Amino acid sequence: MRDTRARTLNLALAFAAIASPQTTPTFRAEVALVHADAEVVEDGRILAGFTKQDFRILDEGKPQPIVQFSAGEQALDLILLFDISGSMHFVTSKVAAASRQALQELRPGDRVCVMAFNTKTREIAPFTDDLEAVRETIETAVMGLRFRGGTFIQTAVQDAARRFLAEKRGERRRAVLIITDDKGVRTRSEHTVVRDFWEADALLSGLVIGSKAATARQKIGLITAPYLIPLVAGMKGIAEKTGGDTISASDPAAAFQESMHRIRSRYSLYYAQPEGKPGSVRSVRVELAGDAARQHPRARVRARTGYVVPKN
Repeated sequence: MRDTRARTLNLALAFAAIASPQTTPTFRAEVALVHADAEVVEDGRILAGFTKQDFRILDEGKPQPIVQFSAGEQALDLILLFDISGSMHFVTSKVAAASRQALQELRPGDRVCVMAFNTKTREIAPFTDDLEAVRETIETAVMGLRFRGGTFIQTAVQDAARRFLAEKRGERRRAVLIITDDKGVRTRSEHTVVRDFWEADALLSGLVIGSKAATARQKIGLITAPYLIPLVAGMKGIAEKTGGDTISASDPAAAFQESMHRIRSRYSLYYAQPEGKPGSVRSVRVELAGDAARQHPRARVRARTGYVVPKN
């Protein structure tokens, strides 16, 4: 049975974070916590400096007390997912050249797994906290692959989510960063991919860098076979529903480091899971609250929009 991110903790610990000193708690043996990673965006800028009191969470439209909160301190499990389709060699070489600088955004104890895809997904290196080994994997193993074939983005990101589902559950933030031109072929239902990310409690972020070859192929496809337009599929809709970020840039090196920084510096919020049918999907919305909402009326919070109620 798949493990899920909703962890079980002693209710006394959860209650201590939300109860007033005068409140007499009613104890149960355990309580499941729902986790949401979040970042705040206003006019295209990422805002920082918020506290637990600056957020509110709604589960199925009902406010939930935040019982745990952290800002960037949580250890990270990150999957770097490289597009090695025929159009991506030049772009990926630029990213690989910037890997040392980008990996400096991580901290000791963070772990990275390297995967690559075209029409098939493969794991190049398992999770490790040896960031120098990760750099060497990117510069040597990834760049040593043959860049060819099509681009099955939906399949690849679902494979990454399922890699997390197969990984023993810990206390780490989980994220997938895909490096791609985002010119893929529809291979999956977006709903099923998002559900796997919700169940794995992982977010999907994207570094989208256009290549001339991909742009030319897309234009030819629009002219010669317009009936194929509905078959084009990327990762941005999936990322949005998992709470992830998407950076579109012409400078792969700088954008790689910025993508890593944004994943590493997100907020983590937890609340006690309301009663729900195991295996069912519930909606989540994270918003700014109080003075923060008044001071930043145009800001929005990127966070997951749902989760799967654990089956155990």
